[in-house]
Order: sequence, then C-alpha cells, then structure tokens
Amino acid sequence: MKVKYISIIFLSASTLSYAQQVKDTLAKESKIEEVAITGSRNKKRTVINTPVPIDVIDIKQVSQATGQVEVNQLLQFAAPSFNSNKQSGSDGADAVDPATLRGLGPDQTLLLLNGKRYHQSSLINLFGTKGRGNTGYDMNTIPIGAIKRVEVLRDGASAQYGSDAIAGVINVILNDRNKGFEGNAFYGMNLFKSPGNNDIVSDHKVDGMTFNFNGNLGTKIGSKGGFGNFTAEFINKDYAIRNANPDIYNQPSLAPRQRFGDAKAQNVYFFGNIELPLSDGLTFYSRQGFSHRNTKAYAWTRTADADGNIPEIYPTGFNPIENTSITDFTFDNGLKFKVANWDVDFYNAFGNNRFTYDINNTVNATLGAKSPTNFYAGGHSLLQNTTGFNTVRQFKVLEGLNIAFGSEFRYEKFEIIKGEEASYTMYDINGNPVTSSTPESLLVKNPLSGEVRPGGSQGFPGYSTDIGKSRNNFAAYVDTELDITKKWMISIAGRFENYNDFGSTLNGKFATRYAITPQLAFRGSVSTGFRAPSLAQKYYAQQFTNFQGGKLVTIQLASNDSDLANRVGIDQLKQETSVNGSAGFTFNTGKFTATVDGYYISVKNRIVLTGNFSRDELPLSVQADYPYIDQAQFFSNAIDTRTKGIDVILSYNETLSAGKLTATLAGNYNNMEITKVNTSKQLAGKEDIYLSQRERGFILASAPKTKINLNLNYKISRFNVNLQLVRFDKVTLIGYDDAEQVYNPKVTSDISFGYEFSKNLNLTLGSKNVFNRYPTLQTTQVTTGNTESGGIFDPVQMGFAGRQVFARLNFKF
Repeated sequence: MKVKYISIIFLSASTLSYAQQVKDTLAKESKIEEVAITGSRNKKRTVINTPVPIDVIDIKQVSQATGQVEVNQLLQFAAPSFNSNKQSGSDGADAVDPATLRGLGPDQTLLLLNGKRYHQSSLINLFGTKGRGNTGYDMNTIPIGAIKRVEVLRDGASAQYGSDAIAGVINVILNDRNKGFEGNAFYGMNLFKSPGNNDIVSDHKVDGMTFNFNGNLGTKIGSKGGFGNFTAEFINKDYAIRNANPDIYNQPSLAPRQRFGDAKAQNVYFFGNIELPLSDGLTFYSRQGFSHRNTKAYAWTRTADADGNIPEIYPTGFNPIENTSITDFTFDNGLKFKVANWDVDFYNAFGNNRFTYDINNTVNATLGAKSPTNFYAGGHSLLQNTTGFNTVRQFKVLEGLNIAFGSEFRYEKFEIIKGEEASYTMYDINGNPVTSSTPESLLVKNPLSGEVRPGGSQGFPGYSTDIGKSRNNFAAYVDTELDITKKWMISIAGRFENYNDFGSTLNGKFATRYAITPQLAFRGSVSTGFRAPSLAQKYYAQQFTNFQGGKLVTIQLASNDSDLANRVGIDQLKQETSVNGSAGFTFNTGKFTATVDGYYISVKNRIVLTGNFSRDELPLSVQADYPYIDQAQFFSNAIDTRTKGIDVILSYNETLSAGKLTATLAGNYNNMEITKVNTSKQLAGKEDIYLSQRERGFILASAPKTKINLNLNYKISRFNVNLQLVRFDKVTLIGYDDAEQVYNPKVTSDISFGYEFSKNLNLTLGSKNVFNRYPTLQTTQVTTGNTESGGIFDPVQMGFAGRQVFARLNFKF
C-alpha cells in the first residue's frame, strides 16, 4: 500500500508542470488571468479559480524541449491522464494514434478547436489497438506550429458541450499573434540497439529519420485590431523496423511478421486564424485548416507457401504495404456582437475527414499469376457541419452572476467508399466472382495445402459496397455561475439534445469551489453525461483476414443494422450514459503549487467490439448463408464500466545562483473495472464469447494504472537544460491462446540542452528515451504467433522505437 500512495503522489504531479509552463510563456503575450478557460463561459474565471481541474499546456515551450513533432505524442509524454500509442500492423490505426483520457474510450473525450466542436476521424479502431470498436478524434490533423496552447478539462462536461465529453474536453487554441514570423526546423533519428541478447533486428543502425519544418506568420489586418495568423508545416518520417530476430525466433509455419515497426509518413499542413472587426461591436472570425497525410505501413508477412501467396509472383513470400491517404479539411466562420448587453457568438463549423487505402506489394491469390500487385481498396469519410450560437451576460447578483445559453444544429454524414472489384472479390477457377451457389470444385485452392485461397487484396481487402448514412442533431443548453460570496461559487448547467436516429437526452452538472484561505481551496463537481453511437459504429462493415496463433482466418465484421447481427442476437445500438463525480483541492503559495483531484466515472452501455464468434458458434442457418467466413464480430453496447482515480500535480520554482529552477511532478492513478456484461436473451450462455477475455484485456489496458511525470528545467543566462522522466505502470494483454502477456513498468528519460544565440535564434539538442527502453519482450508469445501485432511486443506504454537523438532550431523575425 505504501508504494501505491507514493505512486499516486507522483502521478498527480505531472499536471502541475503544465500549469507552470503556461505561466512562464503566456505571460509574455497576455496575463494568465485573461486567458479564456475551457469548462467555464464566465470571462472573469481563471485557471486558478475554476471548480474543476484544467491543465493549460503551452505547446510551443513543451515542443521545443522534446523530440515530438505530433500533438498526440507530445501530450502522451506531457499529460499523465492522456494516453496515446503509435501502432503497427493495425490497418488504418497505423496512421491515426488512438488517444484516451483517464483510460476511457477514444470517443469519450470531446475535441474542440478554439471552443468549437471539431470533427472526428472517419476511422474506426478495429484490432491491434486500444479503443477497439471506437471512433475518435485525430488530433494529428492539427499541426503543432499552429497551436498556441492546449486546455485539458479533466471532468465530465456533456451538460456543457454535448456528446463525447464523458471523460473530459480537450480544447486546442490556435495562434493569434498579429506580427512577425516564427520558424522551427527539426531533425531526429533513432540510434538502434537491440534490448536483450540481440532479440531484435533492424534494417539500419540509424533509422526513423524525421524532418519537420513549420513556419508561422502573424500580420495585422485593417486598423481596428484585426489580425491574420497562418501556419504551414511539413513532416517527413522514415521507417523504423523492429523485427524479432529470425535466427532466434523462426517458425515459418506460423508466418512470423518480418516488418514490424513505425510506419513511413509524409504530412503537409496549412492552418489559418483570422479575426476582423467590421464595425463597433461586430467582429468576423474565420479558421481554416487543411492537412494531407500519406502513411505506408507494413501488414503481416505472407510466407512462400501461404494460401494467400502466388509463388510465381513472390517466390519467397511478401509483405503487403497499406498505403493510406488522409485528407482533412476544417472551415469555421462566425460573428461576435452584442444584443442588449448580451455577448453573442454566431458560428458555423465545418469539417471533413477522408481516409482511403491503396494496397501495394500484394496479390489476390484467387487470380493466380495474373493477379495485379496493387489495388485501390476504397475507404471512408466523415462530414460534420455545426451551426449554432452562444450568448453570455454577467449580472450584479451577490458577488456576480454569469448566465450563458445557446443552441446548435449538427449534421453528420458517414460514407464507405467502394474499392475496385479485385480488391475484395474471391474468384473461381474460371475468373468469375464466387457466390454462395459456387460449387466447391470450382474454388481456387493452394496445391501445397489443399486449402481454398482467400479472395481480395492480401493485407487489407477492399470495401465491397458504397454506404452513405447521415443524421442530424439539435441541442440547447444553459450554463450558470454564481459567486455567492468572495470565497464560494457554484455552477449549474443543463443540456438537452435530440438525435433523429435514436431520440433525446437531458444532462446536468453541478460544480462548486470554496476558498478556505487565500492559498487553499476545495472544489468538486457531479454530473451526468452521454455519448451518441457514432455513424461508423452503426453502419461500418468489413470482411478482413487476420493471423491468430499463426493461422490466417477470415473475419466478418458485421454492421449493427445487418441481417447477420440481428440473427445472432445483437441489439440495436443506443447511447452510452455516465455519472461523473470529482473532488479535490488546490494550494498555491507562489513558489509552490499543488492540485489534487479524485474522480469517479460510471459508464453504462459502452460500445465496444464483441469477441469473435467462431463458425460453429453461429446458428446453422447463418453458417449456410455465410459459407466463407471463419468468424464474426459485432459492435454492441456490451459493457458497463466503473473508473476511479486521482490526479496530483506539484510544482515548485526557485532562483538558484544566477539561474531559475523549475521542478514539476505530476501523476495519474487510474483503476477501471468492468461491472456488467450486457447480453441479449438470445446470447445467454455465450457471455465469454460475446466479451472474451482478450477483449476485456484490451479494454482494461487502455491506460496503465499509474503514470508519473517528473520534469526539471534549469535556465541560466542563455543556457537551459531540461530533464523529463516518465514512469509507465505495468500493462497486461491477453494473447490468442488466452495466455497473459505482461508488460512490466518502464521509465523513459528525455534530456535536452538549449542555447539562445539571440532573442531571435535558439538551438536545442537532445535525446528522447536516452537509455533505450523497450516494452517487455514477449519471447514465448512471438514464437507461437500470439501477439496481437505479430511482433516481439505490442505497441504499449511508451512506444517501441527506442532511443532518438534530435536537433531543433527555432528562429523568428
């Protein structure tokens, strides 16, 4: 127990570092008291007197001291309650890092851009990743160079902001500087050294070369205080392969994965932030964002004698490449004005995410030697358009009353884009598409094994149908704050929403803060929340192949509204609901700051992926109508969960000699349990299949139980040094053989040295994961083909690339 309490103290400290970093850098541009804070619509509320915990992270300062070039990975090592891992062998998730807050699902945290709801990614996480069966937001569509700060509200906020805000809200605030140019050039590389006894091999001793350049220009527009701020950014990253050594772990019959590691990526971004006063009291604003990201990731290996290989094309087998293209567009516009002393914000926020797949270095084995080796597999897209208004006014009631209310109308459309025919079709020996009436004698078989060859492009079969589904939503809210005395304030919020595809919901929130002394204050909240099932969860369907224990199987992921789901007994999806509670205190003496917040989150009807129903577990009529699938999987409101935890943040700064030392310790303790499995009557007795131990393991491993961040920064004259230690707790997954795969606690160490040549030029040299820590090697599981990724470890905790060195040059004029 003693170790647990020490861990809790360490965990809470990490959030503290963010607040300190913010005070240091934002003070140069505006007083911290003037910064608008997520979670409160009171313009007089500040980060130090909110009734709920909020982290304010200065992205510019944090990014300068680290080797991170993407938002998700930067927050992964900066915020203890935030978790995001690079993936490998997880299809589309290799290009989009699933992110979670407080260990809940990726789609249970709401993302805002300058306070307006941001659109989700069209990708749905399927296998090999955290958040299986969940959609989510792709924060990496926003370039670091365009961001001024990130505000993380660690409290349920559905009553204020609507669906998805069960775990909290992340608000990305764009740069608004109105003059000058700032540029940043980064170059990093991995210095490979195998852990253990040469258990891992790589293509090169130096790999994963990463180049990042961003430029940010601020300019005044007009003479009334208007501005334009524009960012262009480019990222190029090479492969970082981390294979299990084939001389040690070589089981050809199990098709060991030969190309496990970080994907290759090339990303281009452009973001703009414009504000223009049109007249006294009337201001127009516009935010534009565009990103195009191309990622090349290796799928599982097909050996020379595999049923999915054609030896005439690939004599020694092959490694399919999933060449994904993500095009993301944001266009938000609005007007701010006054009506009878009410501040009104009328806006329209548009976003679209399009995700397509080209499968290279592959084959459709049923076409034999005539098969193409490249296929367009189709993809998916998500469009979201939100029109609404917010209005706020302060009244002289007691020590101050703030009332805000507003309304939104949102339209969403999800599409599945059909691939070319050969990317998804199984052909017979005459080249005709196979149907349920095709006799077995006409099926294409592997002469070496006698097994029927799989159809479609190996690595990722294409989408076989075009699907377009849409819905709309209406919402209205009231958000109030009352300062009863100078020491005591309360906040009450309520929100009504109606979805045309499943109905209405009403949620509320109460929060309070009481200043016991000028330095010490208590705060707490209680709220209800909800998350509407995403369109992708309702309508996504795909047939794909996967290796399980070294065997290739065909899995049908059936849409929730499908005949297959209905006949198996899967109920129609409904909303997730939650009850949130938090309580804590803040303490601030100037040099020393502490925040401690405990939380409780109960979620009912969480939507996740079920386990895989094998063929003989399906009804006989289903087996007859679906003859070419080995397993079936579904989206379902499968579980209820309960999460308890605590965040602690400690910060201290002191003048030492001629320099300044800042020490921050932050941590998160998080414990989730599955309290109920929700099965239909038709599935009685099949609970262990409906939610298998493997799926339970993935859900519970969404976050390590503890995560601790210690940051030390010392600045003297033009020189500064930054040391960051992050401890990730143990994570346990379940293999295909139902055996536990334990990943022991690990500590990563990052160090950087900076020097200011002038006010306009500084250079940082550093190393990320300087001691070359890797996840625990799963030597037995990789030999038997039972890791989810096919590698010698899965993408857990801090990643799997090892040590990186980097240089970052910042300049402005």
